[in-house]
Amino acid sequence: MDKDFAGKVAFITGAASGIGEAVARQLAERGAKVVIADLKLDAAQKVADAIKSSGGEAAAVAVDVGQIDQVEKAVNFTVQTFGKLDVAVNNAGIGGAAAPLGDYTFDDWHKVININLNSVFYSMKYEIAAMLKTGGGAIVNMASILGSVAFPNAPAYVAAKHGVVGMTKSAAIDYAKKGIRVTAVGPGFIETPLLQGMSKEAHDGLTAMHPVGRLGKSDEVAALTLFLLSDAASNITGSYHLVDGGFTAQ
Repeated sequence: MDKDFAGKVAFITGAASGIGEAVARQLAERGAKVVIADLKLDAAQKVADAIKSSGGEAAAVAVDVGQIDQVEKAVNFTVQTFGKLDVAVNNAGIGGAAAPLGDYTFDDWHKVININLNSVFYSMKYEIAAMLKTGGGAIVNMASILGSVAFPNAPAYVAAKHGVVGMTKSAAIDYAKKGIRVTAVGPGFIETPLLQGMSKEAHDGLTAMHPVGRLGKSDEVAALTLFLLSDAASNITGSYHLVDGGFTAQ
């Protein structure tokens, strides 16, 4: 395994499970020191411990990404623990309530927008400040296929993910000459804890929407994410990359 992230420090939100965990594990395998940031500290610590037991370097921190002060503390924790910040993945998110726009409650709207969109702004604000101190870095924002297409009964989620894609492009332009690259990844429906509890009928229905005939895997999304964070992607910024089994090609 190439250690192309050796000497790099990574900060990943929502890293206690699913895509975030896969990203953290793959970064650690390739030499990065990783901070597992998650709302569930116990789960985050388990991931960090597993990485350390495999010979990697990791630390866990609790964060509610919808709270500005907690995001600031988590990024500061990263710098204080490992000395700097080189790469970041803003992955934390929620599915939110399902309802057509006219029936969507204000509380549900604000919750989804805060966790899925505002949190990316909060995170990038502090990540960029840390990266500028050491000459640059790379950020991947986890969007969704719903950053480019719609889906029934998901007005807040669709709006938030479209917003993440737009914010990614804006930040990429602002910091392109300052050594910071910013890209977005748009997974299709992935086998993650967000889909737990779904009926077999609903799961089969989602699967049928993907031309490849299956849902994606967290490791597949992580592989693309690591490429975008790596020096091999040094001329890639401001772009949005899909991992969707052909979903949006239809």
